[in-house]
Amino acid sequence: MNILVVDDEAVIREGLTRILEGDSFAVEVAKNGHTAIEILQQREFDLIITDLKMPGMSGFEVLNAVKILQPDKPVIMITGFATVETAVDAMKNGAVDYIVKPFAPDQILEKVHRALEQKKNSPDDIYIRKEIDCHHGFDQFVGESREMQKVYHRIIQVAATDSTVLITGESGTGKELAARAIHKNSSRRDQPFVAVDCTALAENLLESELFGHVKGSFTGAVQTKMGLLMVADGGTLFLDEVSNISLSTQAKLLRVLQERQVTPIGGTQPVAFNIRLVAATNKNLKPMIADGKFREDLYFRLNIIPLDLPPLRERKGDLPLLIRHFFNKFVQEVGKDLKGFAPDAMEFLENYAYPGNVRELVNTIERAVVLAEGSVVQKENLELAEAAEGAPGFDGYVPTTAEDLKEMKRQIRDRSVESVEKAFVMNALKRSNWNISRAAEETGMLRPNFQTMLKRLGISVKDYFEKGVN
Repeated sequence: MNILVVDDEAVIREGLTRILEGDSFAVEVAKNGHTAIEILQQREFDLIITDLKMPGMSGFEVLNAVKILQPDKPVIMITGFATVETAVDAMKNGAVDYIVKPFAPDQILEKVHRALEQKKNSPDDIYIRKEIDCHHGFDQFVGESREMQKVYHRIIQVAATDSTVLITGESGTGKELAARAIHKNSSRRDQPFVAVDCTALAENLLESELFGHVKGSFTGAVQTKMGLLMVADGGTLFLDEVSNISLSTQAKLLRVLQERQVTPIGGTQPVAFNIRLVAATNKNLKPMIADGKFREDLYFRLNIIPLDLPPLRERKGDLPLLIRHFFNKFVQEVGKDLKGFAPDAMEFLENYAYPGNVRELVNTIERAVVLAEGSVVQKENLELAEAAEGAPGFDGYVPTTAEDLKEMKRQIRDRSVESVEKAFVMNALKRSNWNISRAAEETGMLRPNFQTMLKRLGISVKDYFEKGVN
């Protein structure tokens, strides 16, 4: 059996290795939490032993990482700072045992064998990942793919800091869930988490919501209102779909973030605030910067720590886990005695494109469970219109909600515009014998703008020219 030992003291690592290898265990060591997470992402262990007090990343943070990356693996905490409180905290957070330095070899081996025996005797569901304790904010994330492990790792890394995070990803990938997980694993977890949908509010209302206003400062301001920057003081402010903020409000927001103080609309006295900022967008902000629709200085202020959430089509290996997870959830909520899916229904679910990502999968399964009448869910219960299957450009999908329709229209529009742009620049380059300056001039574009379009479309003139494309 394989055991991972995590401790910043070399003498402890060496001592534990001798004890465990002497009892025929295979041992791997990590000198800090960050190294341990990298190792946990690469290979499975039967047991993890970690020190509690370590520089950089504590044993509790390693414990949380194990619960995400290898959730069914037992963890034993070791510390020289023995108190009843830390022992209780370790067990509450999911550790199976707790020992105090200095320790005797027999004590270590007894606790290791006990932990492994408990694991062997516990039920193990091969279909669904063990749910993460909701107090750590990962209860809504399901997935064991390498892509999702990278997401879990990044959340754990950034949660321990106050650095600003920019979460990117398509609609329905779980950007707000990631923001909440960052907050719940941070030192601000007991303070407010305030979410702002930047799409839902007009420009003047968004400024009033963020900065606050004083009574009488504008028509309708019948009373003084505290801005959400102050409501979130001490906690986390989440700006969802930040790409939809107007340029005027972007400038004001940038100044407020730089100064860390805000003056309510109509007010005269600035008020200091202390927040952790997390922003999210489903759009690529770099082309918006090039087009003058998003401020570059604000982008750099937001994009200190990037976190990209993969679309469901890039983590198809997680589909069986996700399907089973949400099926069990809705069967319990609806109170039906369903056994599962008919073979053709499961095959359809596992091969469907999911342009709406996990949100669409959740809606589909909830609908299917509600509509199912027999003992299993039939394909027709999915109600993903048969006529749409194989339809050009739709990947077998017809939107079922206004939000899904809006997202599909955006995706189709983006794909259409991109194909036209690519044909436009390729034609111009061929006419000008692959001379960028001449191509830009002939099309009436400035050379830098033409180059920006080439870069955004992933077109390398050098590659095309060397291959002799004409």
